[in-house]
Amino acid sequence: MGTPLESRERQVVEVLERLYEEYPEPDISLEFSNRLELLVAVVLSAQCTDERVNEVTEELFEKYRTAADYAEADEEELAEDIYGITYHNSKAGYLKSAGEAIVEEHDGEVPDTMSALTELSGVGRKTANVVLQHGHEVVEGIVVDTHVQRLSRRLGLTEETAPEKMERDLMEIVPEDDWKEYTHLLISHGRETCTARNPDCEDCVLEDVCPSSRLDSEVDLADGSEW
Repeated sequence: MGTPLESRERQVVEVLERLYEEYPEPDISLEFSNRLELLVAVVLSAQCTDERVNEVTEELFEKYRTAADYAEADEEELAEDIYGITYHNSKAGYLKSAGEAIVEEHDGEVPDTMSALTELSGVGRKTANVVLQHGHEVVEGIVVDTHVQRLSRRLGLTEETAPEKMERDLMEIVPEDDWKEYTHLLISHGRETCTARNPDCEDCVLEDVCPSSRLDSEVDLADGSEW
């Protein structure tokens, strides 16, 4: 049986309040100067760190400036240009195909709808949400990356595991005005404190409201119960 909706709504309000105080200016860490660069960066960021993506795109964006540049690129050369990115060969194919579609179907401009974006190669709902939010100022949902998945479950905000189901679940309890920032707040906290392997519960601003706190687990274990 899941946690009641009202309880999760109260929990997310408390979480947001504390994280806004801890991270007053949450924002995307990928570096870009236009919508096409944003799209490319987000496609490359799948299962790869933003830091590594920023290193690679610094030169990539000098060489490939338009959708046509990606469409006309030699795929092997493009793969070499993004070498060091996880699955660089596959992603080179995605970028070339997406470039072709943008040129042929969208007059060379990155589309501004969820349906059009998700028709592009290498673009799922998460990527489309990022492009809409940061490229077009359109907020249709919540970007669910690995940090959002991990922290949302740890905090008892959702029991879903599939990203799209989790997004729908979170959209029911996170105030719509906070959908965009919710992702960046959890990413910041996931990187700084609530890491995947070794969360620093002792230095966490959410420790006393987190059902997954390891400090609570130590007390439970001392009482002879399981964590």
